[in-house]
Amino acid sequence: MGVPHSTLADTLLERLTATYTAAADPARAAPMRAYMKDVAPFLGLTTPVRRALSRTVVEGTPRPDETDCTAVALRCWQLPEREYHYFAVDYLRRHVSRCSSAFLPVARQLITTVSWWDTVDLIAAHVVGPLVAADGGLKSEMDAWIVDDDLWIARAALLHQLRYKERTDSERLFTYCLRQSGHPDFFIRKAIGWCLREYAKTDPAAVRGFLARERGRFAPLSVREALKNIGP
Repeated sequence: MGVPHSTLADTLLERLTATYTAAADPARAAPMRAYMKDVAPFLGLTTPVRRALSRTVVEGTPRPDETDCTAVALRCWQLPEREYHYFAVDYLRRHVSRCSSAFLPVARQLITTVSWWDTVDLIAAHVVGPLVAADGGLKSEMDAWIVDDDLWIARAALLHQLRYKERTDSERLFTYCLRQSGHPDFFIRKAIGWCLREYAKTDPAAVRGFLARERGRFAPLSVREALKNIGP
């Protein structure tokens, strides 16, 4: 996917790279990289420091449009250090309402590039979720994502309703969990439990009933996670 031209992205990336680089802490960078299983190098910026720096980067800049969001995200993802990816995720979370359903392929590219839970989960819940909520036509895309061979795409489909609460499409949620109930990977099994646990805050009886009917199809990890707050 090509990066569109954006004057705003030019300004933000110039400020961002200068600001983050000046504050880099190599002593912290190594353990941060190790904690994230060497998925990417780090600059060594803790979350409070990074977010404070980010506020100075965006200060005084105009609200972006969808092209700006696309350019900022893709250009940040071209940089190796993980903090730049975090900046992009935070930026998209703040401005996702400026994006249309046409932004979903961009979100997919971010999910499938340098994939790990630290970015995938936030994109799923705070970018993909709002896009689908705003355009019900994207539900069919989620139906395709849940059976995708890329486990991170499937995980994003499981988690995209994480913040929906009473707006959750419970039938779709339960169907997705069943579709992936036999998946051998920890990250899918954990996501099944997580999305059910989150929905249980809204409708514990529905989750409890679903697991009573289907419990034998799920890994113990998924069941434990789902029932953590409501009991068997």
